[in-house]
Amino acid sequence: MAEGILIKVGMADLNIADGGAVLKTTGLGSCVGLTLFDPELRIGGMAHIMLPSSDIAREGQLNIAKYADTAVPELVRRLQSKGASLHRMVAKMAGGAQMFAFMGGTDTMRIGPRNVEATKHELDRFSIRLLSEDTGGNYGRTVELYSHNGIFLIRSVQHGVKEI
Repeated sequence: MAEGILIKVGMADLNIADGGAVLKTTGLGSCVGLTLFDPELRIGGMAHIMLPSSDIAREGQLNIAKYADTAVPELVRRLQSKGASLHRMVAKMAGGAQMFAFMGGTDTMRIGPRNVEATKHELDRFSIRLLSEDTGGNYGRTVELYSHNGIFLIRSVQHGVKEI
């Protein structure tokens, strides 16, 4: 991949990039945008995670990018297949907002916070350090990962642009 290339990561999707390419996903509300990055190889990956667990999957062909418990292992696998080291990988993430207020506060309605918790659980399982996060709140985000340096940009209407 070459510098200046933009790779879009759709909802319930994941991809990897190197050579200066930029990974970008939009529309993060309750979804989590997770990035993994190997700083030595300068290769990164991004997943747009919609739900915490594949246990609730009903589709015939499981979309592994849709769930935290399947997206994280697949992102790790893809990065490792390109030579990335699990021991060097670091994570950053954004999203996991509570987009709507619900009365009663049942756990099933806490999709954003549950996505964040499930993603962190998977990172812990792989012993991947979470360097920074911009999660929670009640607003949407668009995120970009720059594969040449691991910079993670977060854009939102309410909070402008920030780098973590």
